[in-house]
Parts: sequence; structure tokens; C-alpha cells
Amino acid sequence: MSSGLSIKGSTRTVTEFFEYSINSILFQRAVYPPEDFSTVRKYDLNLLKTHDDELKNYIRQILQQVHRWLLGGKCNKLVLCIVDKSSCEIVERWEFDVQHYAQLPDGDHASNSKQEDTQRQIRALMRQITASVTFLPELESESGDEDNFTFNVLAYTDASAKVPLEWADSNPMEVAKGSEKVEFKSFSTNDHKIRTQVSYRVNANLSS
Repeated sequence: MSSGLSIKGSTRTVTEFFEYSINSILFQRAVYPPEDFSTVRKYDLNLLKTHDDELKNYIRQILQQVHRWLLGGKCNKLVLCIVDKSSCEIVERWEFDVQHYAQLPDGDHASNSKQEDTQRQIRALMRQITASVTFLPELESESGDEDNFTFNVLAYTDASAKVPLEWADSNPMEVAKGSEKVEFKSFSTNDHKIRTQVSYRVNANLSS
């Protein structure tokens, strides 16, 4: 049986995962300098979380709204795009697909996950995200500057979702110029299943 309380707990778990994933990606991909991050203990792992007030508040504002959409079953995907400032080109696109079990036909999802199982699954996924630096190409800006990257967050919502004024319509922001894609592990709560993948630009000058 799924109660309102369990849905809130599941939504909180998913939103918290998004927070640590975004922080980890921004650190691992050097979008922000390492001195902007501190080590924290989460999911029995040492993870990095920003202590830069501006960035921290920006992420918090995004996730507060995403949390509201998730509670209402209105958000089915969150996307983090890493953008080359000089060319406005998307160099990496991290997708977090959200399945809401309440919206699936009976029998289309597994039995309720225990909290320990969910934490174990998230831990395995966070390890993969942390290790992604070992196979993803080093980010190279067309301007040649190492710190010439920024990021955008896209939320895919139902047409009926209420959208605040600070959220604007956007194109899909896909990776162009040829890309590779890697799928990561997934995790499930009682009410949601999250699938993660990254698309990334293959640097043309790697072979030169």
C-alpha cells in the first residue's frame, strides 16, 4: 500500500539523489574549481558538495521546484547539460529518467523496495558517477580556457504542470557533432524508478 507519507519519502530520496549527483558531476567534470567543494559523508561514501553560496542556492531553488513536480507526479526527466561558454555547444548531457510507479499498469514494476535496498542501489550508482571521469573525455573548450564551462538544468514535465516564471521553455539541448552514450545503474524506491545515462561529445582532436 502506498501512502502519502511514503510518496513524500520517496520524493525526498529522489530529490536528494539529484542534489548529490549534480554536485558530484560539477566537481568530477571540473565545471567549478575543486576549492568550491567540501567532502561530505552520504550513502556510506565520501562525496563532494559545493560550499559556494551562489551555486548552492541556485541548485536548491531548482530542486525545490523539481520536488514539487515529483510530488504531483508531473516530472518524468531531469537533465544536466554542460555547456561550452565560448560556442554555446552542449558537450555533455546527463539524463535522469523518472518513472512514477503509480502511473504504470499493475504488474509493470517490481515489489516495493526496502529502504536499505534503495540506499545500496544509490550507492552503486554514485560510485559509477564518481568513476565516470576515468572514461569521459577531458572537457576541452573551443576557446582553450579550462574554466570556460557552465551548466543548465532541464526538467521534463507534464503539460498540466504549473511552471514558475523563472523556468523558461527550452530546446532539448542535445550533444551535437557526434556523441557516445553510456548507461548507468538504476535505483528504485517504493514509488519511483530512476534511470541514468550520459551522452558526451567525442573530441575530434583526440586522434590528432
